[in-house]
Amino acid sequence: MNRKTLAVVLLAASMTGCAMNPVTGKPDFMMVSEAQELALGAQNYAPMQQAEGGVYDIDPQLTAYVREVGEKLAAVSDRPLPYEFVVLNNSVPNAWALPGGKIAINRGLLTELNSEAELAAVLGHEIVHAAAKHSAQQMSRSVIMQSAVLATAMVTGDNSFGQFAVGSAAVGAQLLSSTYGRSAELESDQYGMTYMSRAGYDPAGAVTLQETFVRLSEGQDADWLSGLFASHPPSRARVDANVKTAASLPPGGEMGVERYQAAMKKTMAVKPAYDAYDEGQKALAEEKSEEALALAEKAIELFPDEGHFHALRGDIRSMDGKYDMARKNYDSAIKRRDNYFYYYLRRGLAEKELGDTGAAKTDLERSIEMLPTGPAHYVLGDIEAEQGNDQKAMEHYAIVAKSGGEIGQAATQKLQRLQLPRSPGEVIPRRCDADSAGNLVVSVKNTTPWAIEGVQIEVSYTDASGRTQTIRQSISGRIAPDAIASVNTGLGPYTGSSCPAEVVAARYAE
Repeated sequence: MNRKTLAVVLLAASMTGCAMNPVTGKPDFMMVSEAQELALGAQNYAPMQQAEGGVYDIDPQLTAYVREVGEKLAAVSDRPLPYEFVVLNNSVPNAWALPGGKIAINRGLLTELNSEAELAAVLGHEIVHAAAKHSAQQMSRSVIMQSAVLATAMVTGDNSFGQFAVGSAAVGAQLLSSTYGRSAELESDQYGMTYMSRAGYDPAGAVTLQETFVRLSEGQDADWLSGLFASHPPSRARVDANVKTAASLPPGGEMGVERYQAAMKKTMAVKPAYDAYDEGQKALAEEKSEEALALAEKAIELFPDEGHFHALRGDIRSMDGKYDMARKNYDSAIKRRDNYFYYYLRRGLAEKELGDTGAAKTDLERSIEMLPTGPAHYVLGDIEAEQGNDQKAMEHYAIVAKSGGEIGQAATQKLQRLQLPRSPGEVIPRRCDADSAGNLVVSVKNTTPWAIEGVQIEVSYTDASGRTQTIRQSISGRIAPDAIASVNTGLGPYTGSSCPAEVVAARYAE
């Protein structure tokens, strides 16, 4: 969140504050307006679908079925929103909701359910998260914390706000990775069951759902259900809570076992192919390329129409340095699904390795249109730098530099390399102090990994007659990485109220 956005949020906060929870009827402290909720959900829904595996489009009837169930529940919710429902091509058993009613459920969760009522329990739970503004509550807490950090930064003179200047996709990813509090999860269980009952479903479906999760979570890795139940994992206590809630609701309602089985028929038929694909991904992560390739071939043989399987084969070829073969595999993936960022990203990276920079640039730019990623921007920066388009290269590196990690550090170094001759003040920090006689001393620090030289500073000051004067002075010699060098300007007295010096020239030592 940049300073301008943060200022808008804080201004809105002054007009919101305490609001009534539309589901519970209780007051909630809210610093995010409904308009902001709706905008955030709408802006991030498509990129988050891309980030979570893309749309599960090989069974459109299943998506229509999920949407039908979701809309029945949304119609009886306590808050009218522009609800949307999508099935994602992801084997992890998970579901999530963005602010404003943008809801997704993974293929991997659908294959674990047994009835339409259990599906209604999942969707009802996510609808409550949206209707009760649970994400907005998280955002409000985040705004409070960011406000405190921002205020501290202003007092200390720290003007680095890179941690707030994140892209839309990164904001959405933060929302998905955040966990709801235990009370929010219990609230979603309880009121989600109420919505089930209103929509004509048997609330017992929420009980059997929790029983299924308890069974499946036994003996699994700790993160198996982290997305769905990170803050409140499956337990007998949660089952018992749902039993109690179900007893308080009108008896009866539909379970829809046969309808659910009919809707899942195609997806269950191709499940063995996705199981082989998942095992292939694990083998690839362990750098077992032969095993991974055999599993990819098995998945393709079982279900050749899935683009993910062909992309896995391309990933294996790329790991082995066979980029020409990899490009053909990504071609096959794109023929089957031309609206998924990953295929274009990976094909673009392979094309760059093959020296086909024109095709690489086209594919990487296409991938960014669907989901901006660090690797795409980084390689595009390399391509632009190689072609002498330094300004465009710096724009790409600057985006990656904000992401942190190894790729962020690498991008920062490349950005500095291009930036120093053009904008040395943005690369080399300076500070001003007074010597024992009160004269201005300017110090600079080399924050790059290379030695620099030819550093010049420019000082603006007001002379005795009240006129503004500017002088330029040099800091002689080389400055090693992380080293500090100073120059005494002889100007004084310096009061320390502000630093009147700027770094106006520097170059890398050869």
